[in-house]
Order: sequence, then structure tokens, then C-alpha cells
Amino acid sequence: MSEKVVVGLSGGVDSSVAAYLLKEQGYEVIGVTMDTCREKPGEEGWKAGSQAAIADARRVAEHLGIPHYVVDFKEAFQCHVTDYFIEEYLRGRTPNPCVVCNRYVKWEALLAWAKEMGADYIATGHYARIDVLENGRYAIRNSITARKDQTYALYNLTQSQLEGTIMPVGDYTKEEIRSIAQQAGIPVAEKSDSQDICFIPDDDYVGFLTRRVPERMPGEGNFVDKEGNILGRHKGVTNYTIGQRKGLGIAMGHPVFVTELRPEKNEVVIGENEDVFTDTVICEKLNFMSIPDLTEPRRVLAKIRYNHSGEYCTIEKLEDGRVKCSFDVPVRASTPGQAVVFYDGEYVLGGGTIVK
Repeated sequence: MSEKVVVGLSGGVDSSVAAYLLKEQGYEVIGVTMDTCREKPGEEGWKAGSQAAIADARRVAEHLGIPHYVVDFKEAFQCHVTDYFIEEYLRGRTPNPCVVCNRYVKWEALLAWAKEMGADYIATGHYARIDVLENGRYAIRNSITARKDQTYALYNLTQSQLEGTIMPVGDYTKEEIRSIAQQAGIPVAEKSDSQDICFIPDDDYVGFLTRRVPERMPGEGNFVDKEGNILGRHKGVTNYTIGQRKGLGIAMGHPVFVTELRPEKNEVVIGENEDVFTDTVICEKLNFMSIPDLTEPRRVLAKIRYNHSGEYCTIEKLEDGRVKCSFDVPVRASTPGQAVVFYDGEYVLGGGTIVK
């Protein structure tokens, strides 16, 4: 009897080819589309996008001759992703919804559903690979194409989640995946990649927050310098992020940047370009992958955002359990709420959430 694998079908080309490749390899493939859309007034775009994705996934499953299910993950998505997203912004932090969605929805919730279906594995269309290291631990490995590598958003997966996962797309470039889709006649072979946060298709996150929690949105406050001197008025801390230069609405005679958010005072701190750089980053909520834990200082390549190329640093565990990252070269716009991910060669060593 062939092994059974549940593939998360998003309606895009990557997950579709993942399902195709696994079927070609002899797996019994089941397609699942996660329905996460809990519509609110003014969010018709999200609902429309969700329904279109489900329709595309259904067409792909029919073409591949595999069963397809639409599974309701709305409660898990709201609890772990949208509620978290809202709370982080209101705290003056910049959330990373894909990281938490991967850990708690795409993996935790999907794995639980797959086990109920008697499946051996789940699979996704992420550009990454999974290996078992000499120490017996599972670790995410860079995909063969740096341009599409998605390991940054996967650092928070657990050992048991990795053990139950297959990632067939990580061995190919995007161009090769599209070519496979075309040759196999997959209906979404030419579909463009999604660039937005899935639940904010118009990229207006302030509008999303306003619709969801209008009574909690901060009003206008002061722009201040690092000494606390008032420089002008801003529209509310949720409108800004660390390192931002454009759209500040304040004239200083030269370019200035957001260097800090102070939600407790409803202040946005403005500074010079050099004020946005730091050689020290502190992170918490650590998840280690290729090693069980950090027991001594270690040299790694660290990325502080998804599209960051990475800089070398020394990481060490502090007495309070957090990790201090001392960079060789100062990094720009280290942002509380975002992830910092540590790499040991091609493998994800671990990562955590930036606090300062």
C-alpha cells in the first residue's frame, strides 16, 4: 500500500506542482484547501480571493485526479494569526503573520486533520528542503534557488512537524516548477504569485485594523526626537514602522526616519539614517531546529527580515533566556515583532522574535 500524503492546495502553481510530483512518485495524494476567511464588513476582497483560490485548487485536484477537501480552519486562523496581528500592531510592534500561520495553522492544524484522515505526511509548496542531520534532528535546508528561498518563514516549526512533512518543491527553481506545470497541463501554470498578506489583499493594514478594532485604534500623537523634544504631529503609531522614511508628513529639511515606536505614550521617535542601524539585537520566544538548544556562544548568519540577505553575528543565551545577537556589521531597521533567523551553512539553526 502506498503512503498517504495530504497536500495543502492553495490554488497556486507551487502547491499544485507539489501534489503532481508526489503523485508521480507513487504517493496516495489528498488535496486540502484551508478555508481561513472569516469575513468582516469592508473585507469583500479577502472573501473573493479566498473563494477564487478554492475554485483554482478544485480545478487542479480534478485535473490531477485526486480527492479535494475544503476544511474550515477559520477559528485557528483567527486565534493564531489575525488576533495576533492586531495585538502586535497595537503594541507598537510589526507582526510576522506568515511565521505564526505556518507553525499553528498550516502545520499544527493541518497535521491534526491529516492524522484523522489516516495520512502519513503533509506536504506544501514551500521553496525549502528538510534533512535529517547527523545528530538525529530534522532541519530546514535552503532551497536550491536563493531568489525564492522560504526558509526564513519556517524557522518556528517543531521537530515532530518536520518529521511529518514533505517539501518536494525545494529541489527546483521557480522556472522549473512553472515548466513542470505547463508540461503537466496544470490549470494554474501561468498564475502569478501572491505578494500580499493573504487576509489583507489591498495591503491596507491600517484599514484592516480600523475595521476590526475601531474603538482601540490610537489617535494622533507627537513625533519626537530621541530626547523627547516634540517635532510635530503624527496620525497614530499603527501607521508607522521602524526605518520608515516616506509618508511621515513631517518636514525637517532633510530625510528623517522612524527609529522607535512608543505606544504607551502614542509617540513616534524620529531620527537620522544612522540612528536606524544597530549592531545588537535581542530576541525571545526562541525555537531551535538543527540543535536542541544554545548552550554556548555561536557564530551564525542571521536574517532580520524575509528579504534580508543576512549578516554574520555571534549569538549567546542571556540569563533571562533571551538571545543576544552581536553583529559584525550593523544591521538596518531591526524591528520588534519581526523574526531573526539563524543559519548554520545551508541549514536553519533556529530563530526568535526581535524585542529590541
